[in-house]
Amino acid sequence: MLPSKAFPFRGIYAATLLPFDVSGAIEPDRLAEHLRTCTAPDGIVGVLCNGHAGEVHLLTRAERRQVVEIASATIGASRIIVSGVLSESLDEAVVHARDAQDAGADAILVFPPFSWSVAQDAAVIIAHHEALARAVDIPVVLYQSSVGSGGMAYSAAILERLVRIPGVVAVKEGSWESATYDRNLRLVQRVAPQVEVMASGDEHLLPCFAIGTTGSMVSLAAVIPQAIVRLKASIDSGDIEQARVINEHIQPLANLIYGCAPGSRASLRLKACLVHLGLWPSARTRREAEVLSPEENRVLGAALEKAVRWEG
Repeated sequence: MLPSKAFPFRGIYAATLLPFDVSGAIEPDRLAEHLRTCTAPDGIVGVLCNGHAGEVHLLTRAERRQVVEIASATIGASRIIVSGVLSESLDEAVVHARDAQDAGADAILVFPPFSWSVAQDAAVIIAHHEALARAVDIPVVLYQSSVGSGGMAYSAAILERLVRIPGVVAVKEGSWESATYDRNLRLVQRVAPQVEVMASGDEHLLPCFAIGTTGSMVSLAAVIPQAIVRLKASIDSGDIEQARVINEHIQPLANLIYGCAPGSRASLRLKACLVHLGLWPSARTRREAEVLSPEENRVLGAALEKAVRWEG
């Protein structure tokens, strides 16, 4: 499915994962196949690469650029490529943003630095985003973090200022709480109606889709893309009963991936799903200590088997 020319940043995006070989290096061919597979279903308009699921915080500058280059060469002719930019340093973030643009990204998604979780400084947050928007000639997507992430979750006052920055086209809304999502959606629609608000909390897709959304950027779509497309299509068509049935199949999987401690192992669990599907030989991440117990792996596989019913 080609992105709409009228509303190019609407639709479902797969937040992609990153395969590593035994030495810890990126596997280019496997990444290219992953990009083709998760964008194959009609209804997936693009990808978010170099996101949290893609372990961006553990990648070098060269690796981040390599990921975008592979995406551009593989799906750039038909899908939108959004690249995440995450750095504690603004100067370094600008370098990564320009690298992403030069490598073929259609937009950047600005993640809040992890240090912002300690304290929220409005002046610093606004300056960070304004500088990045000026640094590139491609659109900017904001990231609204979860309600439990401290200062990384922008207040209403800060969000209002951010969506007014020239070049901002969308918000990946990951508040992870439907009432907060509703408030943020209403705020953006009021002060910057041209900015898309994309419900992107993987454990809360049904209620947030039902409230209203113009799309979603979720890592579940890197594993079960067709199911996520069908969930959104059911809501859009008013078939709530069908949406409930689909959700009944995918919600247990979402809860296992994102709702189990430690939450930092979500990428590991997502990769384990690709192993269960026979798409990847290994769930290896950049963290040596990350492993799933046999029991967790078994339970995850059973939930995945139920969810893939909607992949046919």
